[in-house]
Amino acid sequence: MTQFSDLNLDPRVLQALADAGYQTPTPIQAGAIPAALEGKDVLGIAQTGTGKTASFVLPMITRLAQGRARARMPRSLVLCPTRELAAQVAENFDKYSKHLKLTKALLIGGVSFKDQDALIDRGVDVLIATPGRLLDHFERGKLLLTGVQIMVVDEADRMLDMGFIPDIERIFGLTPFTRQTLFFSATMAPEIERITKTFLSNPAKVEVARAATTGENITQGLVMFKPTRRETEASEKRAVLRALIDAEGEACTNAIIFCNRKMDVDIVAKSLKKYGYNAEAIHGDLEQAQRMRTLDAFRDGKLRLLVASDVAARGLDIPAVSHVFNFDVPSHSEDYVHRIGRTGRAGRSGKALTICAPKDEKYLAAIEGLVQKEIPRVENPLKDAPPRELREDRPRREERGERRGRNRREERREAPAAEPVAATEITPIDDAREPRPDREARAEREPRPEREPRAERAPRPERERSERDRRPRQEARDELVVGMGDDVPSFIRMSFAERRAG
Repeated sequence: MTQFSDLNLDPRVLQALADAGYQTPTPIQAGAIPAALEGKDVLGIAQTGTGKTASFVLPMITRLAQGRARARMPRSLVLCPTRELAAQVAENFDKYSKHLKLTKALLIGGVSFKDQDALIDRGVDVLIATPGRLLDHFERGKLLLTGVQIMVVDEADRMLDMGFIPDIERIFGLTPFTRQTLFFSATMAPEIERITKTFLSNPAKVEVARAATTGENITQGLVMFKPTRRETEASEKRAVLRALIDAEGEACTNAIIFCNRKMDVDIVAKSLKKYGYNAEAIHGDLEQAQRMRTLDAFRDGKLRLLVASDVAARGLDIPAVSHVFNFDVPSHSEDYVHRIGRTGRAGRSGKALTICAPKDEKYLAAIEGLVQKEIPRVENPLKDAPPRELREDRPRREERGERRGRNRREERREAPAAEPVAATEITPIDDAREPRPDREARAEREPRPEREPRAERAPRPERERSERDRRPRQEARDELVVGMGDDVPSFIRMSFAERRAG
């Protein structure tokens, strides 16, 4: 059997491996390390959890042992699809290079640009980065890639799923043509194959298993779930998940629960915590510090259930994961291989259970076509449960509202029918307004003479009208008493006339 000591690694690297307790390489390591040490391009295809990270970290450290880094010009570059995977590669680099004086820089989101710029300015041997943050530093003029000797693309199929292929092609164009390229992936999509033909020169292909196969040490199961009502599907599905966790009992020491959407990750995590489970959520919208704290707690055994999106499905090396639960059937069939690959790592046995609703059957068919076998069906633990037990308890406020509405409906049903009202004779009301008491009293005290209608008023004599017309307009205006109207008494009119005459 091949040992690490047979692979021509640097003695200081072998010492670090011995300190970590590693002696025998995995098949992908045994096939990729010799070709990488010879300076050849390598195309590695293997199942997740087979040690691909060490397949490029060990030969990279050995080749970089001689030489010196220059400011802003890293000697090697490792591209990772997610922050968590990049941080994990950095941890492996620290573990295997502890007896050598090599420097590294980790360029990921959620960390200050200033701190990362300070590391790059001092010069680093290994630059580990996500594509977006790497291009940000390059466009700011803080980084040069013309000195890259070794370039690694890890989890290339995940890069394709996340839309990083245009960025990868651009980064390839910024590195020297004479670089050595190490390309690792768990599946081989047509787009990945096109990139390897474009940017790899006569690569040594190391394929230790058929692409998109699942580990034989992982027990798989599928629960066909049919909701009783459409509006209660989500709560009933969470009840099935809790029943599956309870059914595994103590065998489920820890587990990763995968959801397709970030919103569902938060909802499932809160639901589990509500029912007393030790669970936390991790997805791309959380701050990097919180994501790292959650992962560290899961690695240390302080957290039992990790509810995650596919950000945690690729490349995370957490060896002792006993179970994987797919709360949702992944919409991309390759993601199923990576999800269940989080368990059964490093030769351990694992178990993966998936909940499939009727709307997910088309995705299930694609997965079974990819892995070329049928996933064994498992009986729903809540199949015979009454609908009320399937539904998740609602908040107390909603319960009070439902109870209040139900009581009102019952009261309306139980209330006696109202008796018809007998028709009564309606007395017509005179349209004339009835006088008020005070108005009647004033009318009795001061009777008001009735005025003649305007049409029946006697016209003025012809003589008076003609004389007034012949008078000057000013005299006619002076004769009028302003404000008195036509009802001016004759004695007042005479007094005004006498005063004007005098």
